[in-house]
Amino acid sequence: MRSSKLLAVFLLAAAAVVAQTDSKPAKAPVSFDKSAFDTSVKPCEDFYEYSCGGWRKANPTPSDKSRWGRFNELDEYNQGVLHGILEKVAAPGKHTAIEQKVGNFYAGCMDEKKANELAAKPIQAQLDDVSKISNAKQLMLEIAKLQDQSVPALFRFSVGVDQHNATKHLADVDQGGLTLPDRDYYIKDDAKSVETREKYLAHVQKMFQLLGENAEQATKDAKTVMDIETQLAKASMDRVMRRDPKNSDHIVPVAELLQVAPNFNFPEYFPATGVGSFDRVNISNPDFFKQVNPLIESVPLDDWKTYLRWKVVKTAAPWLSQPFFDENFDFSGRYMTGAKEPEVRWKRCTQLTNRSLGEALGQLYVAQTFGPEGKERTLKMVKAIEHQMDSDIKAIDWMGADTKKQAFIKLQAIMNKIGYPDKWKDYSSVKVTRDDLLGNYRRAAKFEIDRNHNKLNKPVDRTEWGMTPPTVNAYYNAGENNINFPAGILQPPFFSKLVDDAVNLGGIGVVIGHELTHGFDDQGRKFDAQGNLTDWWTAEDGKRFEERAQCIAGEYSGFTAVKDDKGEVKLNGKLTLGENTADNGGLHLAYLALEELMGDKMNLPIDGYSPAQRFFVGYAQIWCQNQTDQIARQLAIVDPHSPGKYRVNGVLQNSPEFQKAYSCKAGDPMVSAKPCRVW
Repeated sequence: MRSSKLLAVFLLAAAAVVAQTDSKPAKAPVSFDKSAFDTSVKPCEDFYEYSCGGWRKANPTPSDKSRWGRFNELDEYNQGVLHGILEKVAAPGKHTAIEQKVGNFYAGCMDEKKANELAAKPIQAQLDDVSKISNAKQLMLEIAKLQDQSVPALFRFSVGVDQHNATKHLADVDQGGLTLPDRDYYIKDDAKSVETREKYLAHVQKMFQLLGENAEQATKDAKTVMDIETQLAKASMDRVMRRDPKNSDHIVPVAELLQVAPNFNFPEYFPATGVGSFDRVNISNPDFFKQVNPLIESVPLDDWKTYLRWKVVKTAAPWLSQPFFDENFDFSGRYMTGAKEPEVRWKRCTQLTNRSLGEALGQLYVAQTFGPEGKERTLKMVKAIEHQMDSDIKAIDWMGADTKKQAFIKLQAIMNKIGYPDKWKDYSSVKVTRDDLLGNYRRAAKFEIDRNHNKLNKPVDRTEWGMTPPTVNAYYNAGENNINFPAGILQPPFFSKLVDDAVNLGGIGVVIGHELTHGFDDQGRKFDAQGNLTDWWTAEDGKRFEERAQCIAGEYSGFTAVKDDKGEVKLNGKLTLGENTADNGGLHLAYLALEELMGDKMNLPIDGYSPAQRFFVGYAQIWCQNQTDQIARQLAIVDPHSPGKYRVNGVLQNSPEFQKAYSCKAGDPMVSAKPCRVW
C-alpha cells in the first residue's frame, strides 16, 4: 500500500498558496494579533468571529487566490524568503553545485519569453509518440512512458510500505486517470455538477483547438475525453470508503493481478517503468481494474489516443505559452476555485522549484531560517505533548487495560521528525539547464519516480520526509508511525519567541497534539506501533471508540460549508472524521500541557487575558480565513479537513475548558448540548 494513503496532514497542502500580485516582501505573521479581534461579537456566541472577525475584514480573499488564511500568510512570507534565495543563486556569480542547480531551474522557469516562442513545441514529442500507437500493447507501454514523465494517465503505479510488514516495500496499483477533482463531478446530477461538466467539455474543446484542431474535431474529441473519464470515475472508489485502509488492502500474487486485468499488459508494463522484479502486489481497488479492463479493448484505440493527448496537454498547460496558460487558468482557476487572476510568474516558479528540487532548495532555506536550535526547541514541546497523551490514555475510562497497554506501546514507538531531514537527497543526477523548463520539470519528476521504484526490494527508511522543509504544514504517517513538522510551520502564528507559552501551546502545541492524535483516530488506530495494519483493540473498546467517532461525524455533518444560488452544501462528517478527531484531541492535549506548565499561575493575566483565554485565542487565530464560494463547494467534496470556522467553533463547543475560561453557559451557541470527544 502506498504510503501517501497513510498520511494525515494538518491542512490541505494544495491550499497553502501565495496571494500578492507584486514582488514586495510579505510581512512576517504575528501571534496573538490584537487587531484580529472583533469584540462586538461575544466569545460564547461565535468564538471564531470574536477572534478572527477583524482579521477577516482586513484580509479579503486576494484576486489571485480562492482562499486566504493565516497559513497562507506564513506561506507567503516563506515564499518571499525562497524568492530571495532563488534570485540570488540564479544570478551570475560563484555558486555551489546545489545553488547552481536550483538557480538554473528557477531561471529556466522564469523565461516566459521563451515559453511563448515555443508554444506547444515542448510537448510535441509526447504527442508524436501517442500518435504512433497502433495496438493495445503499445498503448500500455506509452502509458508507462507518460507516467514516467509525471503525466497521470489511466491508473497509478507506485511503491509503498507493506501494510502487513511495515519494514518492507510493496508494489501498488491504484485507480486514477481523472482530471476533475473527484469522481463525484462526473457522476452527480445536481445543477452544479451538470454545469461543471458543461464547462469542462468546453475547456477540453478549447485546449484541443489550441493544438490545431478545428472546432468540429475538438468538440468530438472533448466528448471522447469526457466519456472515458466518466467510465473511470464510475469504476473508482469514493473518498469516504478510501479512508478505511482495509478497503484498499488487497495484496495478491502478481499472477492474480494478471488474471483480474489481462488487458493492462502488466508483464510488459512493469519492466517499462524500470521497477525491479516482484511477485506480490497490492491492488488498492480491484473493482477499478475489473471494470476498466474490458474498456481497453472495447474503446477504440483512436479514442484512447485522444485521451492521452488530453492528459499530455493538460499536465503541461501551466508552463506552455500564454494561450494555453490562460485557458487552463480560466477553467481550473477562475471557474473551479473563484480566483480572479493568476499568481505572478515568480511565485509560480518559486513553488515549482520547491516541488521539484525541494530538499536542494530546502537546504538553503534551513541554513538561513531554522538551524539545529530550532529542532531542539520544537522537540522539547513534542515531548511535553506526548507526556500528556500518555497521562490522558491512563485517565480515560472507556478503554480497557489490554487495549491501553497496546496504546502505550504505540505512543512510545512514535518517531519525531523536526524541521528537515538528517540526510538530504542527492540531486546530482538530475540534469537542469536554463533553457528547458518542461525538460527540467520532467527530469526532476522522473528522479522522484525512479527513487520510488528503486525502493521496492529495499528496507523502509523511516527517516525520509514526505514534505519539503519550507512547507507550512505537518503530518502523521501511519505506515511508519512518525510525526513530521517541517521548518516552514515552526514560525508565527504557530510559534514565536516573543509571546507567552499559552499562545504557543494554542498554536504549535495543538498542531503537535493534532498529529499525535492522528495515530489514534479512526484510520491511525488500525495500525500498530510498527505501522502494520493490525487490530490491537478488544471488541468492546473498538465499539466504544466507534460510538465516540460517530458522534463527531454526525456533529460536523450538520455544519454548512457553503450556501449560494446553486444550493446548500453540508460538510461530510465521515470524510472529515479523522481531521476533526485530531483537532478535538490535539486541543485537549495541548491544554493539559498548559495546565501542567502553569500550575498555580493559570489565573495570572497578560493584557487582561488569562493564560487559558490566550491559549484559546492562540488556537482560533491560526484558523482565520476567507474563501470563495467556489472553493468552499469544491473542498466540501474533496477535502478531509473542515473549514477554519468549524476547526474553531466545532472544537470549542465540545471543550469544557474553553467554556470555563470564558464563562459560557448552557444554551450559548459555543456550548454543545451533546458534546463529542474521542481523545
